[in-house]
Amino acid sequence: MINLSWQAPASLAIILFALGLIGLITRRNLIFVILSIEVMLNAVALLFIVAGMRWGHPDGQVMFIFILNLAGGELALGLVLLLRLRARITTLDGDSANILRES
Repeated sequence: MINLSWQAPASLAIILFALGLIGLITRRNLIFVILSIEVMLNAVALLFIVAGMRWGHPDGQVMFIFILNLAGGELALGLVLLLRLRARITTLDGDSANILRES
């Protein structure tokens, strides 16, 4: 008998990654871009957990912890950069951040 218990979480991870990618491509607000990247990182972390569960190795959980640390650092650095950008311009629109090249 084939164990199909890993397919539902793997499908959820793929759907979450696709939603994050769509949000990354379509949104212009930089806060939503950071949130979309976080959703994509969490989807990859979930996929590592599922792969570790599928093959019976704890490596997926180790990678999950690594990805959580990476996502925390990315979020902290991204929010600091957004605060610095907000101090220079009045909007967090990604297209209006191009004025920084001129100054």
